[in-house]
Amino acid sequence: MKAIIKVLFVFVVLVCAGCGVGSLSRNLSLAILNQEDPEIVRLGAPAYLLLVDGFIEGDPDDEDLLCMGAALYSIYTTVFVDDPERASKLAARAEHYGERALCEWNSSGCGLKRRSYEGFAAGLKELDDDDVPALYAFAVSWLLAIKVNSSDWKALADLPKVELALRRLIELDETYERGSAHLYMGMLQTVRPPALGGQPEEGRRHFERALELSGGKDLAVKVEYARNYARLLYDRELHDRLLNEVLDADPRAPGLTLFNVLAQDQARKLLESGKDYF
Repeated sequence: MKAIIKVLFVFVVLVCAGCGVGSLSRNLSLAILNQEDPEIVRLGAPAYLLLVDGFIEGDPDDEDLLCMGAALYSIYTTVFVDDPERASKLAARAEHYGERALCEWNSSGCGLKRRSYEGFAAGLKELDDDDVPALYAFAVSWLLAIKVNSSDWKALADLPKVELALRRLIELDETYERGSAHLYMGMLQTVRPPALGGQPEEGRRHFERALELSGGKDLAVKVEYARNYARLLYDRELHDRLLNEVLDADPRAPGLTLFNVLAQDQARKLLESGKDYF
């Protein structure tokens, strides 16, 4: 790990003369997302997270860096961290960066989480198209924090606010990040069966819209569609069709390769476990 950190810092010294820190951070992020070998990312990402922390320490009001920090901590925690205690700490940092990003981007977002449900809804209405990147970082990092603390009822009580934030994102720009807000909405609407308040058909519409907006390139959408909707309704035909389509697809796509490789691994596991599930 020391060698990896050293190489990254040497790289920073060599290239920063020719570009801003924000540009460097974006380029490194794309390099991670376009990587076909998850193990390389698993080994190297912690060093890069330290670099992002350092960039933010040097410019704590830079909303772009804060968004980047929220996104990368969210990605790393979701994909590579299994230990619950460590995941909770890293998700808290992602959530903190996301909240700061929204506040820096638009002062209407400052303290938004601590408002009542009605006040939260009113605050979201004050955000506009220009605030979409920060609102996305805010909502997704908050959703991750809730997920890793799912045994905490206080955390779960915030889900309606996160859902409102995602709905506002869809209102402002449903195409952002290839329609990912629709993916998260689909997951939220299918996490519970209909008898307990779930809305699987609304979830299905969100999954379908996410597929459309990503042009079918985001293989994680089909995996979550199968995992959350098809399994909830015991639709094995849909389940197996979606997962086989994932396995047959080329995982290489700009900004999606890493997640697509991981999605294919998940698809194999879901197909195998489906023999006992259905």
